[in-house]
Amino acid sequence: MGAPKRLLRTSCLAVLLIAFTANNAFANDIDAQEGVASYYSDRFQGALTASGEAFDQQALTAAHPSLPFGTKVLVTRPDTGQEVEVLINDRGPFVQGRIIDLSKQAARKLGMLRRGTAPVMVTLLD
Repeated sequence: MGAPKRLLRTSCLAVLLIAFTANNAFANDIDAQEGVASYYSDRFQGALTASGEAFDQQALTAAHPSLPFGTKVLVTRPDTGQEVEVLINDRGPFVQGRIIDLSKQAARKLGMLRRGTAPVMVTLLD
């Protein structure tokens, strides 16, 4: 293999490694994350999630950018103390500054339906 191909291959592997490790907000044994939560629009009811399940607004589920599917997390609103346990079954959110997208039922339990977003703390339970 020539030097240019070897350099290209090494560069690609390095980029993939950096992208994989940098995207995990819970890397380095951090078990909590603070940020903003939002919730799914009703138009996603029944749509397939990234895990292959049909999305259900009444289930206590959520989307997170990097946590493994099936991970349980506790989502807490520091401003009100309200909390809900959800199961990660999708990827997202894809809006800058947001750390988790919740089902409507989970958002209801956090009292955030009217406003649409809320500051939260996400804590690993598994």
